[in-house]
Amino acid sequence: MIALEEIGIARAEAQDYAGMSLEELNERISAARAKLGQRLLILGHHYQRDDVIRHADLSGDSYGLSVDAQRTEAEFIVFCGVHFMAESADILGRDDQAVILPDLTAGCSMADMADIEQLEEVWEELEEILGDAAAEVMPITYVNSTAAVKAFVGERGGACCTSSNAEKVVRWAKAARPKMLFLPDQHLGRYISHAKLNIPLDKMLVWNPNKRYGGHTPEAIRDAEVLLWAGHCSVHAQFRPAYVKAWREKHPDINVIVHPECPLGVINESDYVGSTAYIINTIKNAPAGTKWAVGTEINLVNRLQSDNPDKLVVSVSPFACLCSTMYRIDPEELCWVVENLVEDRVVNQISVPAKVKRGARLALQRMLDIAA
Repeated sequence: MIALEEIGIARAEAQDYAGMSLEELNERISAARAKLGQRLLILGHHYQRDDVIRHADLSGDSYGLSVDAQRTEAEFIVFCGVHFMAESADILGRDDQAVILPDLTAGCSMADMADIEQLEEVWEELEEILGDAAAEVMPITYVNSTAAVKAFVGERGGACCTSSNAEKVVRWAKAARPKMLFLPDQHLGRYISHAKLNIPLDKMLVWNPNKRYGGHTPEAIRDAEVLLWAGHCSVHAQFRPAYVKAWREKHPDINVIVHPECPLGVINESDYVGSTAYIINTIKNAPAGTKWAVGTEINLVNRLQSDNPDKLVVSVSPFACLCSTMYRIDPEELCWVVENLVEDRVVNQISVPAKVKRGARLALQRMLDIAA
């Protein structure tokens, strides 16, 4: 956990940059990068704002960027993303690398919906209800989770998954054990389990960790095949089937492509479903003149508009579906952290404890083995 005092100090120091123009900030970031050379690698998540991602050496999704980070010789990894992403980079990185998050308050609402204390309590309840059969529950965690949750899952034989490889991981889980606990995103777990593995919806329960037994009877829990943690992405949960229908009325020939973190009702109204990389590549390779309504974060949708001027690219939602915590990272904070590195001061470092790191690596390595 990061101390509130540490966050306060970081914010106060970064505020010294608040009065600078964007032009000055860009010049100072570029100057600091030139001084650091190959010692520095800046990573930018697809949902990051344009005035930050312009400085990224690599852009991509959370796990892909973490893998890229471990392949570099850089000493300093500045991750322009959110907290769990920086944790993943630290888990996979070398001991001589420092992973830095420009804003320590840049978290993930989905990851925060499943903390380790809750997970431990839920597991105890499953052991109480199922007895010896609790060993037949396979825990699977989406990569959008804390390092502590990943470690818990890894130590109990489970695995991580990404939106790209979730189908392979869930198939593996169901082949290995008869019951699965999928966390923290109920929508991804439901979509994969139902649409890809044909598990009936009535064999799934949404587990509310704030209620005893998740809000269900012991009998219902014993009968369920999939236990879905009551978590979601605050961005993708905003999309509605009515938004899709409205675009189809306006443009009957429009293609609707959405992320699997969207609710199942939205997915059922869509033409294409896939990860961020899948969405980007599908639109990039589509014929000129095609029309696309995209169900994902608005910064990425806007970037797709700019990168594909020969196509109509719009957001499925009439409202700006912004990842507000990702948006907390700004050029001022990026400038502050890289200029500190020039002075050999590492600020806002994300360090996962060794014991947690070992367990989390187990979950990540199983994912790699399964998806290979």
